Amino acid sequence: MTSMPADDRSQVMPAVEWLEASSPVGYSEAVDFMRARGDAIARGTAAELIWLLEHAPVYTAGTSTDPRHLPAGTDITIIPAERGGSLTYHGPGQRIAYTLLDVRQRSGGDVRAFVELLERWVIAALNRLGVDAFVAAGRPGVWVEDASALKGQSKVAALGLRVRNGVSRHGVSINVDPDLEAFSRIIPCGLEGFGVTSLARLGKPASLQAVDAALKASFQEIVETQPAGGLRPSPI
Repeated sequence: MTSMPADDRSQVMPAVEWLEASSPVGYSEAVDFMRARGDAIARGTAAELIWLLEHAPVYTAGTSTDPRHLPAGTDITIIPAERGGSLTYHGPGQRIAYTLLDVRQRSGGDVRAFVELLERWVIAALNRLGVDAFVAAGRPGVWVEDASALKGQSKVAALGLRVRNGVSRHGVSINVDPDLEAFSRIIPCGLEGFGVTSLARLGKPASLQAVDAALKASFQEIVETQPAGGLRPSPI
């Protein structure tokens, strides 16, 4: 295999735009925005974007949701979601980071590698906030050890994506200090026996601004260090 020219491997990606919502954003409104911005990124007429926000309380049902897991008798709106994954909750106190990124450039179009890149990003951000987090085989999201959970581990951050025309939509959510009771009414992400926790419950309280700062620093460290086109195999 022939190695890529050195100047190609060190190509600099265009700057990613960061947008922070000053008030909770409706879920349907956010989806409409992501569709339009994602299409513009795919056409090359807009920059990649990380959108930091909160949602008003809502349950979103991803494409893998089992209808039997939908909550009954809740006053929280349930909305079908185009992202992958199952049922989850979004609400105040949860930092959403929607990642409108060019998967072709970030991971060579390899969606699994792109997801792993986002997982490393979130774990690095949580480490900056004093939380020892990890991924678990066969279970989506980012986890922590939690003696209070039935199976000894709880999810502190979730990932759910949809890729269209090479550009990702949706992204990650980090539980900073949300209403964890809302998760108890569902089987989050379809995983029974595991808990859902937050930075506050873990004894690592943080403001949304502190979480944003950790995400930005870790994005620069983990994601922006990748060469354009994603990781390439070493020459043999």
